[in-house]
Amino acid sequence: MDIEEVLQWTDEQVFVKTGKHFDSLQRCILKEVWEGERYPKIAKKCNRSEDHIKQVARKLWKMLSEILGEDIKQSNVRSILETKALSNIYNNNGSQIVGYINSHINICGEKRQDAEEAKQRSPLPPDSPQNKSQSPIIDLTDAPELTSFYDRTSELSTLKQWILQSHTRLITVYGLSGIGKSAIALKLIEQTQTEFDYIIWLSLTNTPTLSTLQTELKHFFGRSPQTPLPTVIDYFRASRCLVILDDVQNIFKSSQLAGQYLAGYEDYGKFFKQIATSSHQSSLILLSWEKPREITALEAVNRPARTLHLKGLGEQSAEILREKELTDEEKWSDLIALYQGHPYWLNIIAATIVELFDGSVSRFLADKNDIYLGDLEPLLESHLERLSESEKKVCYWLETKNEAVDISQQPADSELSKSEFWQAIQSLARRGLLEKVQVRGRSKFLLNPVFQQYIQSK
Repeated sequence: MDIEEVLQWTDEQVFVKTGKHFDSLQRCILKEVWEGERYPKIAKKCNRSEDHIKQVARKLWKMLSEILGEDIKQSNVRSILETKALSNIYNNNGSQIVGYINSHINICGEKRQDAEEAKQRSPLPPDSPQNKSQSPIIDLTDAPELTSFYDRTSELSTLKQWILQSHTRLITVYGLSGIGKSAIALKLIEQTQTEFDYIIWLSLTNTPTLSTLQTELKHFFGRSPQTPLPTVIDYFRASRCLVILDDVQNIFKSSQLAGQYLAGYEDYGKFFKQIATSSHQSSLILLSWEKPREITALEAVNRPARTLHLKGLGEQSAEILREKELTDEEKWSDLIALYQGHPYWLNIIAATIVELFDGSVSRFLADKNDIYLGDLEPLLESHLERLSESEKKVCYWLETKNEAVDISQQPADSELSKSEFWQAIQSLARRGLLEKVQVRGRSKFLLNPVFQQYIQSK
């Protein structure tokens, strides 16, 4: 169904309930969201401020939710309206609707486009997987735009091996904010999309309940003309599905050890376990600042669950400094090491170097005993404010250490029991704030130097 058909049907439902038709701005928002546009571009096209567009959109989604009895939002409005309009036309006309598959795709922030038209514009080789089977149904409305991608060849190869060869059902990619979790997941979709029947990206930023999430997934999977199935796991068995859940840390508690669910969200843990342990042909990828607690047990031998801790880019991040046109290339490796190859941190620091030192890395690094934080501080605070009291105590102890420590030698004056101390260490590691290093054959732990500097400055 096209947008005009769905708009007409939806407008009729609104008029029956409210006595009013859509106004021009509401129609504009619906059309643009249908095409995969985001609020900033919609604001420009409709000649309104972005805040005004968001306010009108919120009221529109609320009204449609009340009228249609579904939890409607920007990320799912298209799938829900299509499904309901199609079902209504089928039921009212009594005609058989066949051959309908919504194969519109939205990769890396581009507008959705018909897969067949795309195939004609850029013909694929006769033996390519996409010519051998139906094009996948893809919805990346919730995904961020991929504006740049730095070399992650090793990590990408690992993820592709887990999914395509090992058929891993549950994958967790965790790491600090801005480290590149979304970017690598988008690149993975680009390189593996022909292997799937369905691909969808959903954000947990607004902390949907598991019931709401599952309803949205079933609406998405139900967009093809197959017989509707009762559960998400049934769709996972019937088709090859790839689901990416972004910002998973939002369903975890703050001020508690890592990976503990918010009250009322504990069933997510059961859902993740079901995905990992049930027999099916699909994959679920979790993107998070911290690792869910139950994942460790699921990663035991022969369990189809894996975890990738995404870290800095290393020397590959020199590309960032080159893009910023920094000088003194012989000092770039020192700058990269100081900020651990973290792409977002380096982008921010590079902007500072341009602003204050005319792009000179040597001048920025001259006679500096401390790590300069500047605009990084709000980002660091967002991580530290999630820590439990026991983790904070361990951090305050670790920030006094200039080298990796052996955790079997707990500080004598610690207020924590051995169990509390080890749990805090484990939790900090699951947040990516603590690194495990090998020193003369023994594992020791080191607090992230940038966070160490931030704690010392407080």
